[in-house]
Amino acid sequence: MRLLMLFIIVIPALEIGFLLLSGKTIGVMPTVLLIILTGVIGAWLAKKQGIEAIRKVQHQMQYGQIPSDAIIDGLCILVGGLLLLTPGFITDIVGFLLLFPLSRKKIKPFLITLIRKWVDRNRITIIR
Repeated sequence: MRLLMLFIIVIPALEIGFLLLSGKTIGVMPTVLLIILTGVIGAWLAKKQGIEAIRKVQHQMQYGQIPSDAIIDGLCILVGGLLLLTPGFITDIVGFLLLFPLSRKKIKPFLITLIRKWVDRNRITIIR
C-alpha cells in the first residue's frame, strides 16, 4: 500500500515540481521540447532493446535454455519504455536506467531478489 501511495501521490507531485522549475529555469517551450524528445528517444531505444531481448529469448529457447535473464531484460525494457513515454524528468531518468544495458545489469540483481521475496511470501505465483 505504501508503494502504491508513492506512485500515485508522491512521484507525480515531484514531477510537477520539477516541470515547473524547469519551465521557470529554461523556459516553457524548451521544457516541452525536452519532454517530447525524451519520449521519442525512449520509444526508439525501447523498440531497439526490445527486439534484441526477443532475439535473445528465441536463441536461448532454441538451445533448450530457460530464458530467465532475457525475460527480466524484456520486463525492464517494457517498464523503462513506459516510463519514458510519461512526461516528467524523474520517470525519464528511471526509464533510461532501465533501458541502457550497463545500468540494467546493475539493477537486475535487485529485481531478482525482489521477485524471489515476492514468491517466498506468496505475493506472486509462478505457474509451471
